Amino acid sequence: MKKFKKKLNYNNINFFKTLLISFIVIFIFSVLPNTINYFKKNLKSNQVVFNSSKKNFDEILDKQKKNNTEVQDTIKDRFSWNIFEDIDVFGKDEEDEDPQRLSASTIEELFSDNGYDLEKVKETKLVNVGNQLTRLPKELKNIESPKKRKKLFIKIVLPLIIEENLKIRFDRKKLFEILNKSNTTKRDEAWLELKFKQYGIKNKNLSKLKIRMDEIPVSLAIAQAAKETGWGSSRFAQEGNALFGQWTWSGEGIVPLDLKKDEKHKVAKFKILKASVRAYQRNLNTHSSYKEFRIERAIQRDNDEKLNSLELVNYLEKYAETGKDYTEALKKIINQNSLTDFDDVDILPTSLKMKNLI
Repeated sequence: MKKFKKKLNYNNINFFKTLLISFIVIFIFSVLPNTINYFKKNLKSNQVVFNSSKKNFDEILDKQKKNNTEVQDTIKDRFSWNIFEDIDVFGKDEEDEDPQRLSASTIEELFSDNGYDLEKVKETKLVNVGNQLTRLPKELKNIESPKKRKKLFIKIVLPLIIEENLKIRFDRKKLFEILNKSNTTKRDEAWLELKFKQYGIKNKNLSKLKIRMDEIPVSLAIAQAAKETGWGSSRFAQEGNALFGQWTWSGEGIVPLDLKKDEKHKVAKFKILKASVRAYQRNLNTHSSYKEFRIERAIQRDNDEKLNSLELVNYLEKYAETGKDYTEALKKIINQNSLTDFDDVDILPTSLKMKNLI
């Protein structure tokens, strides 16, 4: 009996051992494939793994830096492009269809109320361009006192001439800023393209642009306006706002009364006086007849930066048919009326920004 029990216990133990071993074997074989795959994926020997995160980060960083640089350049360029365009002193009355014409007495009263006096201008070297007129008064030619008529004429044309000169000065300043850059932006190139057209330069010659883009001495401009209009009394000035007697063969103009049969030119007319000043400046700065004038002006700039109207006038013989007599008459007008006193007059700044620019 004891032997039988002992044998039974032994058989039970063997049975459980076999069962346990079977479970272990089955478990091992069930998890073995997944285990092998895991080690293959994560414990590959003799294989180099590259970390691309640094490379990706550097690419993103470089792209961001490039974008930031472009944004900064755009902002900087926008300010350099617009810095002279947002000054409200440059009026928009060129588009006036029917500019108002004031009487001489009204103009004198307005100038007096604004404290506009030529002696004060000479003393302060400043003029308020708010004292601009679009047309000459009809009564100008009826003022009996030559001195009074001349003073009123100078008061009218002075702010117009100085303002247009200031625009050229601003353009010239921007031109030199571009020339001093190591790299030009697209905005700079577009601006240069516009100026090449304005100054009649077809081959994009920067040296020629630098010579052409310059001011006309105030004293010379006043003298020519006085000579061409008889101090504002001529028909061309009164009817067509033509201050400088410029001829045209195709544009709108006034036919001279003494025009010969074989002549077909007219005297160009303008909507407002300021447009006449601008056309005059462009004429001297682009026409081939005044090449020597521009060269002499450039030489004066290179020497001491100051422009001498009494010297420059010698190069304007082709402006009128009378040639040298014309230039001598201009010198006489400049000297007799002390017009060189106005050559260094600036615009009265309307803002701190403009004061810094001037």
